[in-house]
Amino acid sequence: MRIGIDVGGTFTDIILMDNRGKFYYVKTPTTHNDLAEGVLNGIADILQISDQSLQATDSIIHGTTIGTNAIVEGKGAKVGLITTKGFEDVLEIRRVARPKDAAYDFEIDNPPPLVPRYLRKGVTERINSKGEIVVPLDEDSVRNAVDFFKGLRVEAITISLLFSFLNPRHERKVAEICQKIYPEAKISISSEICPEFREYERTCTTVMNSYLGPVIAEYMNNLINRLNATYNKVELHIMQSNGGSMTVEMAETHAANLINSGPAAGAMATAFIAELVGSKLAVGADMGGTTFDISIIDGGVPRSTTWGGVTDYPIKIPMIDMRTIGAGGGSIAWVDELDVLNVGPQSAGSEPGPACYGKQGDLPTVTDANLVLKRVNPDFFNEGKQRLYSKKAYEATKVHIADKMGLSVEEAALGIIKIVNANMAKGISASSVERGYDLREFILVTLGGACNLHAAEIAMELHISKVIVPPMCGVLSAVGLLVADIQHDHVTTVSKREQDLQPHELLSKFQELEDIGIQQLKKEGVKREDIAVEWSSDLRYDGQSWELNIPIPAVSNVDLLDIDDIRSNFHKAHQKAYSYSNPDEMLEFVNLRVRVKGKTPQVKLPCYPDTPTPLNKAEKERRAIWLETGLTEVPVYDRTLLGPKTALYGPCLIEERVSTTFIPQGCSCLVDKYMNLVITIEDLEK
Repeated sequence: MRIGIDVGGTFTDIILMDNRGKFYYVKTPTTHNDLAEGVLNGIADILQISDQSLQATDSIIHGTTIGTNAIVEGKGAKVGLITTKGFEDVLEIRRVARPKDAAYDFEIDNPPPLVPRYLRKGVTERINSKGEIVVPLDEDSVRNAVDFFKGLRVEAITISLLFSFLNPRHERKVAEICQKIYPEAKISISSEICPEFREYERTCTTVMNSYLGPVIAEYMNNLINRLNATYNKVELHIMQSNGGSMTVEMAETHAANLINSGPAAGAMATAFIAELVGSKLAVGADMGGTTFDISIIDGGVPRSTTWGGVTDYPIKIPMIDMRTIGAGGGSIAWVDELDVLNVGPQSAGSEPGPACYGKQGDLPTVTDANLVLKRVNPDFFNEGKQRLYSKKAYEATKVHIADKMGLSVEEAALGIIKIVNANMAKGISASSVERGYDLREFILVTLGGACNLHAAEIAMELHISKVIVPPMCGVLSAVGLLVADIQHDHVTTVSKREQDLQPHELLSKFQELEDIGIQQLKKEGVKREDIAVEWSSDLRYDGQSWELNIPIPAVSNVDLLDIDDIRSNFHKAHQKAYSYSNPDEMLEFVNLRVRVKGKTPQVKLPCYPDTPTPLNKAEKERRAIWLETGLTEVPVYDRTLLGPKTALYGPCLIEERVSTTFIPQGCSCLVDKYMNLVITIEDLEK
């Protein structure tokens, strides 16, 4: 039995899979003043619904946005940085470049470093580019720096010395001194957090780990203590941004790995559904109350990267390649000084929430617009647990949008929907078409409670012919937590041309990383037969600035390590990425990477025989809703009554516990054997 917990900006989703494979799920409002309170409320609800005991649970997997929120809101820890003397300004200098989206705006500058200048201290030491010690560590300079930080009560200390990824000896000694003088501070060293070259990115990533460490630790300790007090000892795993989970103990020391923790679960759920329906190419569209998270599934797995970031701070760790925009059910609609309608990125969140929540929020949101258009049932929102107030939605839309633009309230609401749909379509296009993908080959998988009202119209705009609305779609990210393996990534920089790197040396370094990863998983209780290993290398043409990650088969014998095959795969990947390759060019092996996975038991959705439902038996009511053509009466169906092979045609609405699906004119829908709603855009299918 497993429990998945996804804490979002508006709702906290809890899903439980019992030992028979049956699913139970709930949504509860996110309690921003105390996130643990919302989690505990959700766990209590799910245990009551399922009639289960938490003691019978094998594991709890938790996805959270607390790290991302701390960065965006500037509420991280007070950090001190120890670096090689003369390199104190690496964070300030960055890459001597202005923000990409403000190249011609002289009023915009890069965001301030997470560590101000007075908290950056250089110490006397030097390791050269070969990993050799050329200037011994001056321990007195380290003690002076730590005493200074202790006097200012910094909460965390980052240690990032020059070329420590080749030789971590000095960093470890500095950490030892820090621990002795100032044990209260959390210590992060770059040779453990990001042991690869590029000084700025390595330092920034390690600083980010320090910046988030105390925040994550405080939240986790609070949650664990309260869980233990209520349910006795529980085993808690945390979702990482790379699509795997790790223990709470690892999370406290590797806090940077939790950035995009929640959205990564959505990407894993998208891959799970794509595999289920037999598609290797899919777009994950996760629309919650606050954001719209986009993931690309290529070859059946989420597209990944080692270049991520939140705002303008680069993070150099393996993570699922996600794009997030401010487009959710709670996104606020507003009219600018030119009388142009905008939607987002500001969100009403769960407190005060959209105007229709009746919680003192008076600004119109996407949810209010859907309510004005009567596409949402005010008495059945979140299974009727949360009543919506149509008059408040109408009044907010009228005062803030319709009256200012000279429109009817319904026209204003339709405008809000059009704009948020366009924003989401643009976000998907930037994540796919701009990277060379043809969206006509993709399916669109919906996640989040708000997405199903918009997905078909988004697909129309993007020329995607099929939309998959999975069962439990409103809490599908939490399903992604259940399918995630325990996972760790390890990397080492070699930076050698292929002619200078012998196969036995390459094999030795891969095996060294592999052994470290396997031992870590064994400490976490994973059996050797449940461990899977993946190798890859960051390669580039000699003289290039950037590299491509190329998978390499894990082998045990040097004779099986085929360098020619690795070279050929790189040329193919380079051709695909840049429409150019040169097989005669010399390659450089930059980084070697090993991913180790502790495989979790397989999650399966139940498969049902064909039992098409007569539509009159599944119809709940007929409701007049607003479409582009005006007020139109459409059928509203109960999803729980729709059996496999049931066919429906738009326009219509399909209601379920935590979501509503809108099928527009020109679309059909077929329920498949897994109870997915498969929406087909008829014009595109032809």
